[in-house]
Amino acid sequence: MPRQPRQDSKSGVFHIIKRGINRQNIFQDEEDKEIYIERLMRYKNESEFELYAYCLMENHIHLLIKEGNESVSNVIKRLGVSYVRWYNKKYDRIGHLFQDRFRSEPVEDDKYLLTVTRYIHQNPVKIGSPINSWTSYDSYLNNSDTIDKRLILEMFSTNNSEAKNMFIKFMNEKGNDTSIDIFDNDRLCDAEAADMIKIISEISTCEDLQYLDKAKRDEILRNIKEAGIPILQITRLTGLNRGVVTGA
Repeated sequence: MPRQPRQDSKSGVFHIIKRGINRQNIFQDEEDKEIYIERLMRYKNESEFELYAYCLMENHIHLLIKEGNESVSNVIKRLGVSYVRWYNKKYDRIGHLFQDRFRSEPVEDDKYLLTVTRYIHQNPVKIGSPINSWTSYDSYLNNSDTIDKRLILEMFSTNNSEAKNMFIKFMNEKGNDTSIDIFDNDRLCDAEAADMIKIISEISTCEDLQYLDKAKRDEILRNIKEAGIPILQITRLTGLNRGVVTGA
């Protein structure tokens, strides 16, 4: 089946997701993430794009950018090539690291811009990590110039202190935000899903969920479902009854 053409954006703003090939990890340690951000800042300066939000997960990246003096496709390609060259040298490997084609969606209005910003920042929360875990969240609250924060903050208030307080409240609200990766047909394999369940649950094996008290188990199951793991996969990996998982 031929690939669908990438959607244009009248605003020039795109939410971008770049995944590891076969969903493999693209970051092994904090140095890798630091180098990726360093490369991101380099191409931000060269291409003069605006960066509104980012999130680095173990096997994928979220970026929210407005095109500058070159297309978003060229930016992501050059950024990827630069990082992979460094990564392959560090780990003495050859070959691809990222999926060939990144995913993107245009962001055409202010309301959705805020929604996507929150969605990106809350990605780590879905697996039990802090909202500022390798995201741009803290950059909105300090003097960092890595993020083009003015547009977002002024949507809340022209008073900087008030805008930051409103930003914190909005970013930490529990919403039903959805975005392009929610509709990604590339499901996690069982090994990947099992690892995610263990991280979220802080348990040694998925089956250990069966032995937790109901309140704690149901809280964890809600977090697992919110992370996007299908109910049937949860039941298969944990051994829990489907009714228990659905009812949590």
